[in-house]
Amino acid sequence: KATCRTVDEAIEAANKIGYENGIMIKASEGGGGKGIRFVDNEGDLADAYIQVQNEVIGSPIFLMQLCKNARHLEVQIVGDEHGNAVALNGRDCSTQRRFQKIFEEGPPVIAPPDTFREMERAAQRLTQNIGYVGAGTVEYLFNADTGAYFFLELNPRLQVEHPVTEGITDVNMPATQLQIAMGIPLCNMPQIRRLYGKEDVNVNEPIDFLVEEYVPIKTHVIAARITAENPDEGFKPTSGSIERIKFQSTTSVWGYFSVGSNGGIHEFADSQFGHLFAKGATREEARKSLVLALKEIEVRGEIRTTVEYLVQLLETKEFKENTIDTAWLDGIIKEKSVYVEQPPHLTVASAAILKAYEHVQDIAEEVKESFRKGQVSTGGIAGINSFDLEIAYQDTKYPFHIELLSEFVYRLTLNGESFDVELTITADEGVLVANFGGETHRIFGMDEPLGLRLSVDGVTILMPSIFDPSELRTDVTGKIVRYLQDSGADVEVGQPFIEVEAMKMIMPIKATESGKITHSLSAGSVINA
Repeated sequence: KATCRTVDEAIEAANKIGYENGIMIKASEGGGGKGIRFVDNEGDLADAYIQVQNEVIGSPIFLMQLCKNARHLEVQIVGDEHGNAVALNGRDCSTQRRFQKIFEEGPPVIAPPDTFREMERAAQRLTQNIGYVGAGTVEYLFNADTGAYFFLELNPRLQVEHPVTEGITDVNMPATQLQIAMGIPLCNMPQIRRLYGKEDVNVNEPIDFLVEEYVPIKTHVIAARITAENPDEGFKPTSGSIERIKFQSTTSVWGYFSVGSNGGIHEFADSQFGHLFAKGATREEARKSLVLALKEIEVRGEIRTTVEYLVQLLETKEFKENTIDTAWLDGIIKEKSVYVEQPPHLTVASAAILKAYEHVQDIAEEVKESFRKGQVSTGGIAGINSFDLEIAYQDTKYPFHIELLSEFVYRLTLNGESFDVELTITADEGVLVANFGGETHRIFGMDEPLGLRLSVDGVTILMPSIFDPSELRTDVTGKIVRYLQDSGADVEVGQPFIEVEAMKMIMPIKATESGKITHSLSAGSVINA
């Protein structure tokens, strides 16, 4: 009875609620950022409602007022078939974009211990009252200024961030699930008994989980989701092949990836393909460990990742001081106040070095191939030792002249100024290690439909090579859901003109130019970046 079934019903409900604080449209069967939209006016409500319908087909949809200045805190609960319910501390999942978690951490230190204990007990009573059996998550919105908290939902499953709970409680969650399924009471499980400070973990004696306290938590864990998204474009999902993933677990950081080298992520998959967990005696120690681990990760392939951006988020004053809320990251994305870049001169020089190396390798291979065919022409050799190339970046063209001084030493000249570059190619990675200007830089690049994707010292830069104002292009691979304007209609810069389904999400693509739009593909067609 509380759900809306049509756009008209949604508009009627929204008018009753009021748009002053904003309205959330949510599919009850959604999750993970899918099937949820925010609107603050009637003009946007219809499109947002349809997007939610298309993302979670057949799900009931309800509207509610947005709770501002909120933290997303959750309690990990487990219920058994004997009527017991235990709360295994909880997690703070307030760092979100598009209502999907980016960082998860525990314990949730933003809430006073007494307040969080009340939240745990409320979650336990709920679990018992509904007869819930198994692991689940009771989610709350918490206002750090007032100390008030509000029930959000009970998520009836083991969530992907459950290793945070394992890291702070030493309770193996999948193993606990299996023991619950076997009918074993919670108070008889050795890890649960150990958490509650019981000396003999093998004795079968009751524990009153609503009254007794578990031992103090002495570890902090912060988790980071590794996703195939482009942070430069508002976290748009990306898809494609993966050539290499390099990550090494340590005593303080562990993680997993759902794909490996020579794998890939297709356009119908979830964007998350990895998860890292860092622990420390304090939140700050865990944060520093996670920063170091993210700086060591290398993911190469056709996809974009959020790894570099996550490092910048962890280094912000707000995250360090734990003053964030659920709207914090979306605000940063909107204002573009956090970004990852390299100095323009380093970007241009690195692109020139990469292209010069590739040119030499291509011409050398052509000469070798002609020799293999018995052709003895050496005309192409001159193009190896001396040639010109042009790099375009930020609306400026840079004409370089290249001289090959030896096999791995290049001289680059721009506007009469020259500098020498000594190259080394890593055997296992195929990355260029370039030494010039008294510094050493790691360079890797890949040509894409929209230009060169360059990686310099782990920072990714897209250098567009194609610009045709008569075409609207996107690097998103997915399926066209619907056009938002008729063919022949006028569109303005920044105006959404089409909706595309990619990585299980419905997203609008905005026009990069003003003009009349012509539909060249029909709804349901697949577009490839």
